[in-house]
Amino acid sequence: MHMADALVAPAVAGTMYVCSAAAAAYSVKKVRLESDPKKIPVMGIMGAFVFATQMINFTIPGTGSSGHLCGGMLLSALLGPYAGFLTMIGVLLIQCLLFADGGLLALGCNIWNMAFYGCFIGALLIWRPMMSKGMSKAKIIGASILGCMLTLQLGAFSVTLQTMASGITELPFVTFVAAMQPIHLAIGFVEGLITAAVLVFVYQARPEILYSSKKEENVSGMFSFKKTLVILAATAVLIGGGLSLFASSNPDGLEWSIERITGSTDLEADGSIYETAENVQEVTALLPDYAFRGSDSAVGTSFSGVVGSLIVVGVCIGACYVFKFFRKKTSR
Repeated sequence: MHMADALVAPAVAGTMYVCSAAAAAYSVKKVRLESDPKKIPVMGIMGAFVFATQMINFTIPGTGSSGHLCGGMLLSALLGPYAGFLTMIGVLLIQCLLFADGGLLALGCNIWNMAFYGCFIGALLIWRPMMSKGMSKAKIIGASILGCMLTLQLGAFSVTLQTMASGITELPFVTFVAAMQPIHLAIGFVEGLITAAVLVFVYQARPEILYSSKKEENVSGMFSFKKTLVILAATAVLIGGGLSLFASSNPDGLEWSIERITGSTDLEADGSIYETAENVQEVTALLPDYAFRGSDSAVGTSFSGVVGSLIVVGVCIGACYVFKFFRKKTSR
């Protein structure tokens, strides 16, 4: 659901940059007050996990479309809404700059659509209330599916609103909504199943990692904290370096919706600001479309998955130290 620059007008793009920046600044403030240093490696590894899983587009049967994990609900269920949101920003920033996945002008929109709803609505209005009296596998599965379906619906609707407000494409609002919402309902359901599988594993392996207003500190897990993270990290490398080769070639839900209306997924926008944004991405995108420049080799995809995951780890963990996240409380 990464929006391209051609969908958004500069005024809308600027507005969404401000909104996303405000949410990020508030999240930084909140995370700096947390005293949980163990979240630092979780932030890095799960950021890499989400990056890797987003490379795998799964086919939506009978539609000719595909979808991929957004990850906001998954991250917020592990890290809480604020650290989860900042981790998603790290993922989306690397995708945009290094891989040209999503427009640079549209980055504020993509952060809002893909991170804000999953992390804040998903965590605060669905996950935390459902887990307030204790966790169980059934609750985790229910919250994952409900949260992913609802937040992806909100994200998809925001895309149509931002496109309508921009007024630079020939996408009728009602028709666009009618295409976007049903396909993202199906995508959200599949994302919910994937999210539930990961969270149930964490619940069995090390339940205290999960975000909840009631800590499960007295529940023993199958693995140590370190081993659980090693398993998740190894899975991220396996997904990014191997399983990403088997991703569906069908257009994702947004591209599919646009193609159904216009007959093509290619959209163009004229103006110096669009040219500037495109030029910047041409310089920063060393692995455009998750491949070596001018090559369709599978090696490029695997390389992108592994290297991208490592960079996300570095960015997320580096940000924790730069902004002094999860600092330990000093005794007086």
